[in-house]
Amino acid sequence: MTNPLLTRGGIPLARDLAIDLGTANTLVYERGRGIVLNEPSVIAMNERTGDVLAVGREAWQMIGRTPSYIVAVRPLRKGAITDFDTTQRMIRLILQQVGVGRFGKTRVVVCVPSVITPVERRAVTDAARRAGASDVRLIDQPMAAAIGSGLPIHEPIGNMVIDIGGGTAETAMVSMGGIVSLKAIRVGSFDFDAALQNHARRVHGVAIGERTAEEIKVQIGSAWAVEDEFDAEVKGRDLTTGLPRTFILTPEQVRSALDEPVQAVIDSVVDCLSQAPPELSQDLLVHGVHLVGGGALLKGLAQRIENDARVPVRTVRTPMEAVVLGAGRALDNFEELSSSFNTYGNRR
Repeated sequence: MTNPLLTRGGIPLARDLAIDLGTANTLVYERGRGIVLNEPSVIAMNERTGDVLAVGREAWQMIGRTPSYIVAVRPLRKGAITDFDTTQRMIRLILQQVGVGRFGKTRVVVCVPSVITPVERRAVTDAARRAGASDVRLIDQPMAAAIGSGLPIHEPIGNMVIDIGGGTAETAMVSMGGIVSLKAIRVGSFDFDAALQNHARRVHGVAIGERTAEEIKVQIGSAWAVEDEFDAEVKGRDLTTGLPRTFILTPEQVRSALDEPVQAVIDSVVDCLSQAPPELSQDLLVHGVHLVGGGALLKGLAQRIENDARVPVRTVRTPMEAVVLGAGRALDNFEELSSSFNTYGNRR
């Protein structure tokens, strides 16, 4: 049944949406309403029939807990589409969840990592169009993050953001409405989880799942020593006997396990700083660097970057929502910020 609030005389109204199609989470912002959806970027499918069983949080809960013919997958890895058809189906289900039909006029802005190729950008655009969007624009995540962080991007001031998502880490210097210097790597918070899985396997001889590794990261993970640290009891499968086993992880062990991907992120920040013009770099000593994305929630990460890069680092108030809020503000000021958008194959 069509929502009467979304129609006029039975004709669907035009709607503007911003979608942060992340490797870890997908967020949707609707113009005039704010964030209307925030779900894990996971879809569960029956491989025998091809049916979609669940999407979002319900599908995420199935990871590692289903029969072999039911797969809960993330269609995006390292910020790129690994399965076009599955991604298209997921986007269509997401649009349906927020009340978008295939016959309405919906303008969609999709946030994408700056590291993806033109072919991948076109794939995102095509997936959104086939899912029901009539007009699709793309905006790079660092630019959206800068807008969402409330930075004065149109002023001749050095504004730097570090966006650490599930599959990528992007550092960008923004000034006068454009990106002056950029360093993006395909390392993100999923690499933090994988590092913990490898540590458990290598040091303790125990296999742990993706969800368990994420829980450890959230509970006791850190990039810098913090107050009130405590050990964690971890359950997994013994690689020798195949039986369930419990072992203890300390915060120091977790920091050591996370050091390689964390250092890769810090090195990329330093690289971006070294590329920036000196006049803009000195602004950072006053205004600081702004940290966004789910990876920004790793305890002590801001202090670690600040110590190594020697500039003030501030985690924004809502790091996970900053990118989609920035895209939403771009929608609200569409003409003013139109230069921030890219178009690929839109119908005219």
